[in-house]
Amino acid sequence: MKNASNVIQGEKEESSDAEWNIDQFEDRLFEILSDPNGRVSVAKFKSMLAFSGLRDTDPRLKECMTNFENVLQLNQPDHDSKNTDYYGGLSVDKKTFKECIQDNIILISKSLKNDFIIPEWQNFKQEIDKIYRNCRNNTNGNVASYIPQLARYSPDFWGVSVCSVDGQRYSSGDTNVPFSLQSCSKPLTYCMVQSNDDNIERVHKYVGHEPSGRSFNEISLDYQKKPHNPMINSGAIIVSSLLKPELALPDRFDWTTKMLSKMTGGEHLSFNNAVFLSERETADRNFALAYYMRENKCFPEGTKLHEVLDFYFQLCSIEVTCESASVIAATLANGGICPMTGEKVFNSAAVRNTLSLMHSCGMYDYSGEFAFRVGLPAKSGVSGTVLLVVPNIMGICLWSPPLDMWGNSCRGIQFCQELVNVYNFHNYDNLKHTEKKMDPTRLRIDTLSQDVVNILFGAFNGDVSALRRYYLLGLDMNIADYDGRTALHVAAAEGQEQAVRFLLEMCNVNVYTKDRWGFTPLEEAERFEHPEVAKLLISSMKKMEHPETD
Repeated sequence: MKNASNVIQGEKEESSDAEWNIDQFEDRLFEILSDPNGRVSVAKFKSMLAFSGLRDTDPRLKECMTNFENVLQLNQPDHDSKNTDYYGGLSVDKKTFKECIQDNIILISKSLKNDFIIPEWQNFKQEIDKIYRNCRNNTNGNVASYIPQLARYSPDFWGVSVCSVDGQRYSSGDTNVPFSLQSCSKPLTYCMVQSNDDNIERVHKYVGHEPSGRSFNEISLDYQKKPHNPMINSGAIIVSSLLKPELALPDRFDWTTKMLSKMTGGEHLSFNNAVFLSERETADRNFALAYYMRENKCFPEGTKLHEVLDFYFQLCSIEVTCESASVIAATLANGGICPMTGEKVFNSAAVRNTLSLMHSCGMYDYSGEFAFRVGLPAKSGVSGTVLLVVPNIMGICLWSPPLDMWGNSCRGIQFCQELVNVYNFHNYDNLKHTEKKMDPTRLRIDTLSQDVVNILFGAFNGDVSALRRYYLLGLDMNIADYDGRTALHVAAAEGQEQAVRFLLEMCNVNVYTKDRWGFTPLEEAERFEHPEVAKLLISSMKKMEHPETD
């Protein structure tokens, strides 16, 4: 399948002035996939899409998959039929194949050209799975017990779901078990309140945007007599009062769930009445907060206090799964556009404001530490959920009920920290001279090629400062180009004495390495008549043959 993707990748290299030819792409795709009998296995085609991260249940592939299903119904394969592939599944001829895929050809072409945000999806999946397994061994924390329904979850539940901004999907563990959003509803309702441009500033007349430095349910207000931010209970209650206040409570709830359903791309969303009743039964602190805020005139005029509290408890009791919640996070990562449907759910300003507050206030009293160590917008809930957003790249939902002392999922926190140790996702990982981490948005061959170009170009110009920088970044200074030429070959051939000295004395590069023509760096220096460089190389060889002893 990699070979097929590489062949199709060549399509991208055609002149940009030439109009993209759909028929030509379809023909080439058929040639790559067809068997000696001129037929394409539908299972093989689906596996190629899966290789890039797409699922055959993807709503953007609905027409294509429906077409294949209709063909299957009309031509039930049997072992003696020409309609069967090697494994007895459906196979189709060229005409049928092109007819089946034509409705979704743009997405299919992006998939097979490695034109998604994470081009090497299989490698990325392996790294995510490795982190998942590491975190599974974490048995710290306790399941939330103040709400009886939450206390019934097994502490062994552990699920991770990833959805990229291009709709690439991966899940591991308990990802189809429903759980309530709890505090993870707070950034979503805050974003909804700002769905009209007029409301973006209005909401902050009633709620602030500063970290509180206090417990999430503490009875306190800021110096302006407002809740500190929408991510704590007092702020979320105020936001609930601002969400479609002109509607009756049932209609407000319906409108909110429809918005959430758009964020999930139509995936799992439900309501747990038992959790709602438990929330309301154990809500003394939230009632106290609400009365305290009413005393300080925090609510908009005409607010019905008990109705707003019921609405807030209902929002916390909405259920999702890891699968559907990862799409919610990906919608935020994608600037408010659901990656699974392409529908614009929120305006970009609302998403920007939401991510800003998730980054500074989203993880309870651990928010500052999380911003320091992970550097990504996130929101946690006492059901064991963590919604993690990697802007412009992906959304991740982590779910594991055991919580730490701050109310965050123990496994979820560990996963986030290990993720940014592997990938350059931390908000400040792209600063110059920072530790080199993997960038999943680039093909590894592209990254390797760029490293080769940078090092060899520095050697060609005798730029010791650049070579020193690459060395400190941890790059392999023995790296060679297609012709087997290393930085030492190039520096020796160009007579760059200082560069050669640095490579030999500081980087300890291999002085005996040969290029494809069999030349060593010494032979390059001699061929191009650089005697001083040749002396340096000979001296280095002698030191290697007769190292000084103490």
